[in-house]
Amino acid sequence: MQKVLVIEDEEGMRDILKTYLENNGYEVLVAENGKIGLEYFNNNKDISIILLDIMLPDISGWSLLKTIREKSKVPVMMITARGEEYDKLLGFELGADDYVVKPFSPKEVIARVKAILSRTYGASEEDGKTEYEGISINVSSREVTVDGEKIDLTPKEFDLLKLLIDNKGKVVSREKCLNEVWGYDFYGDLRTVDTHIKQLREKLGKKRKLIKTVWGIGYKLDGE
Repeated sequence: MQKVLVIEDEEGMRDILKTYLENNGYEVLVAENGKIGLEYFNNNKDISIILLDIMLPDISGWSLLKTIREKSKVPVMMITARGEEYDKLLGFELGADDYVVKPFSPKEVIARVKAILSRTYGASEEDGKTEYEGISINVSSREVTVDGEKIDLTPKEFDLLKLLIDNKGKVVSREKCLNEVWGYDFYGDLRTVDTHIKQLREKLGKKRKLIKTVWGIGYKLDGE
């Protein structure tokens, strides 16, 4: 799980970013000012990306970015209400990887985060593979095998299976399935999830029983 550090002084904005990032599978650290953000940065060497507000109450985002760049090449996305071209150019000159202006769509931020992480770290063949109880998925090729035999899944079935495997042993609500696989702007209903789960179970054959229904909530992948 990749770790994201959010340094933002507005509580509402912190909460929104934290929720969206966690719903997309990231571990999230949040800091309400530059001092705390710097402490988190210094004490967590596995941070994958930093979302940094410029207008912080104690340390300016520019100064914090310069300090971070003296120690690390970790990707930094600047998030601010200041959208002037000069500010954007300064951010890039200081080493920012991207720049998002408030107000913004959280979905856009997630897309930008994924793009930056993909460009920066990529994915090795080994990292792109996940296996659980004989079900193996290859994220890069989007191939699935069950006990070594390849099965054909639609894109949505693949994404649902990956979501369940990423959260194996945990209950995944229908709402989360709908949001993560179809997107927050999807206008369908929860029966869409049930239909695709039914189809996925059929294709998994003898492994279908691994997908447990948690009545009234959603589903979980569990070998017990």
